[in-house]
Formats: sequence, C-alpha cells, structure tokens
Amino acid sequence: MTRPIQGAADPPAAAGAGAVPPRAHRRSLAGRMMVIAAVWIGVLLLGGGFALNRTITTLIENQFDSQLNYILTAMIASVEVGADGEVLFNRPLGDQRFLEPGSGLYWQISGAGHETFPSRSLWDRNLAVRADPAAHGAVFYDSNQFPGEPLRVAERSIFLPGSDTRWFFAVAQRRTELDQQIAQIRGILIWSFAVLGLGLLIMAALQNHIGLRPLRRIRAAIQNLRTTGANRIEEPLPAEVQPLVEELNALLAHTERQAEEARTHAGNLAHALKTPLTVVNNAATAHAPDLAETVIREARTMRRHVDHHLARARAVGRRAVGHARTPVCESAEAVRRAVQRLYPDVRLDIDGPREARVAIERQDLDEILGNLIENAAKYGGGSVFVTVDAERTDEEEGGRFCVIWVEDDGTGIPEHQREALFDRGARLDTGKPGTGLGLAIVRDVAEIYGGSVTMGESEDLGGLLVRLILPRAR
Repeated sequence: MTRPIQGAADPPAAAGAGAVPPRAHRRSLAGRMMVIAAVWIGVLLLGGGFALNRTITTLIENQFDSQLNYILTAMIASVEVGADGEVLFNRPLGDQRFLEPGSGLYWQISGAGHETFPSRSLWDRNLAVRADPAAHGAVFYDSNQFPGEPLRVAERSIFLPGSDTRWFFAVAQRRTELDQQIAQIRGILIWSFAVLGLGLLIMAALQNHIGLRPLRRIRAAIQNLRTTGANRIEEPLPAEVQPLVEELNALLAHTERQAEEARTHAGNLAHALKTPLTVVNNAATAHAPDLAETVIREARTMRRHVDHHLARARAVGRRAVGHARTPVCESAEAVRRAVQRLYPDVRLDIDGPREARVAIERQDLDEILGNLIENAAKYGGGSVFVTVDAERTDEEEGGRFCVIWVEDDGTGIPEHQREALFDRGARLDTGKPGTGLGLAIVRDVAEIYGGSVTMGESEDLGGLLVRLILPRAR
C-alpha cells in the first residue's frame, strides 16, 4: 500500500536564493579562555598580594615593637625609687637619642601624685599615655598627639619595690622609619606582582596559542578537503580532538554515501525511463495505430519507476535527519484500521509488546507494514496475523533488532518464486489491481534503515510468512 508523497511547502521569500542570512555573532574561544585566565590571575594575585602585604607588614611592626619592648624593659630595670619617693635611674640609658630634643625616640615615667618624669628628647612636651591599670604586660599602640610626627608607643604599668604607686612607663618612637619600610615593601610587592601577572598572562596566551593549534590544524585539514577533493582527515591529532575528527570523517563518509546513492538512483531512474521513452518516441514517429495504448502502457511503466525511486529518496532523506523512535504496535494498529476498510471480511490480529520501538520514521514504517498487511489481506484466505518480537540481538551485525512477522492463510508462494517478487513490477496474480511496486519498496526502505525482509511458509496458518527485521530504537 503506497502513500502519495506530499510536496514540501514553498519557502518564504526571505529565505530565497537572493536573501543573505544575518551574520551570526562569533565569539572567540581563545578570547574566552584569556578572559577567564585574566580574571583568575587577577583574583589570585590580588588575594595573594593582600595576604602577603598583611603578613610582611605585621612582621615589620612586630620587629619594631620588639625593639620598643627591649628599650622599655631596659628602662624599667634601670629605675629605682629614691628617698623622696620619686623614681630615678641608677644608670643612664645607652641610646644617645634620648638626650637630643625632638630626636624621635622618647621615654616617660608617670604615676599618680608624682610629677611626670620625661626624657630630655621630649623637651617641654609630655606623652599622653593611656594609663590603663587593667592592662597586663606591654601595650603597643599608635599615637598622633604630636602634629606631623606619628608615634608608635609601648606602655607598661608596674609597682616598683619600696613604692605603693603604680608607675606607668612609656617608650615612643617616630613611625617614619617604620612607614618607609612598609611603603618600600609594598612598592616591591606591587611591581613584583605586576610583572608576575604580566608573565602569567603571556604564558596563558602562549598556552592558548599552542593548545588551540590542533583546532587550526583541523581547519587547515577541512580546507584541504575542499581544495584537493580528499574525503578523509588522515592527519594524527591529540586524543582530545581525535573524537571530533572521527565524527567529521563519519559525517563525510555518510555524505559521500548519500551522494553515491543519489547518483545511483538518478542513473537507475534515467536508465529505467529511457526504454519507455524510446518506445513512445518510435511509436509517435511511425504514426502507429496503437499509439494511444502504447503511451498509456509506457506511462504506467514510467510511473512505477518514478514512484519506486521517490520512495527510496524519501526514506534516505528521513534517515539522514536523525534517529527516530516509532512504536511498532501503534503503526500496525493504524494500518489495520485502514486495511479493514478495504477488506472488511478479513480477520487481522496483532500480538507483541506495546513498548517495542524501531529506529525508523513513522511514515516509512506505515508504508512498509501497509504493503505487507495489505498484500496478506488481498492474497490470503481471510486471516492475517502480525507478531512483534522486540527481543532479538544479532551478534553478527553487532546490534539489536526488532522482528515483525506477517503471515496469512492463503496458498503461499513457491520458494523459487519468492525472490522474484522483490523486483519492481513483479506480480504473480495479474487478475487483481496493483503496480507490483509494494514488495520492492518494502525491501529498499528496510535496507536503507539497516534492516531486511525475507519470505517463508507459515507453520500456523499455512500461507505466506514475511519476516521483517528492523533496528530497535535505543
């Protein structure tokens, strides 16, 4: 049972030959990788630079504080309480800067009820100490009490022997040297990390250039295919892009196979039409009296050839679209409803799993089953049985297949005549209408999808048994 081929809808005017498709916005893979690398390098360098700057700054400040604490400890060890209750040094401090006014290094001793005892370097100034009695050990802090002279202060409170007064000892040093060291270290870090970032970006660019070289080689190989006419990419490539090359080679092989099939079909059709056209031309030239009958007969012949090749071309085109998943029982049920309208007296039974699916387009499966079931109803004795077996695995073919059995209770077909029925136009019963294209189309469409069709004798019904094998849907 053949189905008419519907013509494709006319394309819109905008998609005509003269229309220019809009240029798609192309994004560079290397550009994306460079942006990602630049972002991560920037984040890591900023984070690492901040952490390193914090660590080095803390180390320098701790070293500075250690020096102040050393002076503070030495000062406390050199102090004693005099007879008048005031503190005094039993030995002078060794640093000469304590004797130079405004030298930047100062000390001071203070206590409740006593006059403040400052170093000569303070001259007429006093340190505004925090004087926190709850503090334990030395306390370090920054002070800006002197305009234009930021200080780092170390302070400690103790009770001296022979005195009930809590004395507050303070040592202060100008932060200029400390800030200069920190600024110098930060400058070195900034320049070092800038050079490191630039080097990493250059390395990332080189990595992109070298890493993407196989893609450029693929581009050159594809260009070589177009210019030299080669049909395969034989150049060895890295493992990461080799699957892409294999898929491309498979696509090229598939396209070449389709082109070869198209050329073969075109040649077969031209050869098949050549003889009928020659007969019509000769009859018309000779003004044959049976010209009308000759034209009708040869036109039917050409019609059979055209229908056959159109069916093959349609199946090839659908196969190239993708992997279909068609339920077998749904297609068989649809065909049964159509056939029972033509042959209402025929009993038609279908058995098999409802979930069985084959990798073939629905319209092609309908046409295959339609031809087989209609032939069984037309030439059988009144009973047609369709069985679906979806559990067959063909180890030789390396795939899984679905077997569909179509059997009837007719007289059957002798074994020596079965293969001839697959030829175009072959018919055993010329008393019933038909073109003789049904089984030829069934075999061709099944083979296009990787299947096959064979004939045998039905053991249950005694008539013809047609065994259709189609690949199962994954």
